[in-house]
Amino acid sequence: MSSPLMMLFTAIFLVQFFMHADSTTHSKDLNVLKQLKAAINPSTITPGSCIYSWDFTLDPCDNLFTDKFTCGFRCDVLFNSVSRVTELAVDSAGYSASLTAVSWNLPYLENLDLSNNFFSGPIPGSISRLTRLQRLALSRNSLSKAIPASVGSLPSLEQVYLDNNMLEGEIPSSFNGMKNLKRLELQGNKLGGAFPELGQLINLSFLDASDNEISGQLPANLPPSLFELIMRNNQIEGNIPSSLVNLAYLQVLDISHNKLSGSVPASLFTHPSLQQLTLSFNQFGSVQVPINLGLTSQLISVDLSNNDIHGFLPGFMGLMPRLSALSLENNKFVGLIPAQYVLKVLAAGSGQDVAQFERLLLGGNYLFGPIPGPFLDLKPGSVTVRLGNNCLYRCPVRWFFCEGGVQKSLMECRGFGAIIP
Repeated sequence: MSSPLMMLFTAIFLVQFFMHADSTTHSKDLNVLKQLKAAINPSTITPGSCIYSWDFTLDPCDNLFTDKFTCGFRCDVLFNSVSRVTELAVDSAGYSASLTAVSWNLPYLENLDLSNNFFSGPIPGSISRLTRLQRLALSRNSLSKAIPASVGSLPSLEQVYLDNNMLEGEIPSSFNGMKNLKRLELQGNKLGGAFPELGQLINLSFLDASDNEISGQLPANLPPSLFELIMRNNQIEGNIPSSLVNLAYLQVLDISHNKLSGSVPASLFTHPSLQQLTLSFNQFGSVQVPINLGLTSQLISVDLSNNDIHGFLPGFMGLMPRLSALSLENNKFVGLIPAQYVLKVLAAGSGQDVAQFERLLLGGNYLFGPIPGPFLDLKPGSVTVRLGNNCLYRCPVRWFFCEGGVQKSLMECRGFGAIIP
């Protein structure tokens, strides 16, 4: 019965878009409503419901501010009128209503998409009646309060989109019971507390809980099936758990803008599938060197900028075969620019199976010594190299990578403890 329901919403959209406060529904729209009622099995229409009342002696969509208006979400029992619907999608309709007023008596519903509207209030616990639901999409509304634990009791859910609302409280631990879940998007809310254990979600491939207020440490047991783990811009602290290496399929890891500390573990640079590593804006103090120097690494992009990492630049990163974008800006690195980095910047056209550094950002550290000679032949636009705000010797404006020739003062460089020739 999904076609009649979509006919209804098409009519609603047309009527509400063109209708003034007191108007008459266009005859074509009335015909759509008549076709809808004719297409529904009369035995499934609840007595007293909106559709039941449509005898068309009165215009069901006229007089918007009276009791005769029954074409919008004021007609809460509408969803009971079409009991065998499998898909309900209301996208960008501009509705402003509370979902708690809806009776979720849709035992056959598999896809519920109410994204991009103005629904407010809490997610009703009664949504657990949708026992066959596979896709729940409530993105970009104004939903608030806590996520009901009953959502985790839906056995068939494969995709959950609750992002960009105003949801708060902790993420329910009951989510760990959704064994069929493949995608979970919770970003852009006010969710707090520690992140729950989700290790039993053996099918989960995508998890985004960014831009919330999640605290505590990263859970030791994450779903082993994850391809992407994104939890940037939270309040997560502590070290990266060693168990992260057990996520054998992980390709994207972004836990930037948190309070993580300690060392960046060597296992991330030997991971069998990791391609993008973003740990910027944390409190890491060092980088562990992998035993094999990262020669088997699949990493394409590494961002460790805006941490508190001391010591020499990790030369092994210049040997990682696929790495083409490296940002180590705004740390406490000292010493010379490694020869491995210089060779990797110049790797284009070398004929070797090694990716070129197309993006090398080293500004805002305490690097010293002369500019590497081969850099002087680089043309603007050929690669992106940033060396500003260091302690380098002679980095004038005519070299684009010097960013206007601005370097730290000799006093600041010596005060930090760097050995300045």
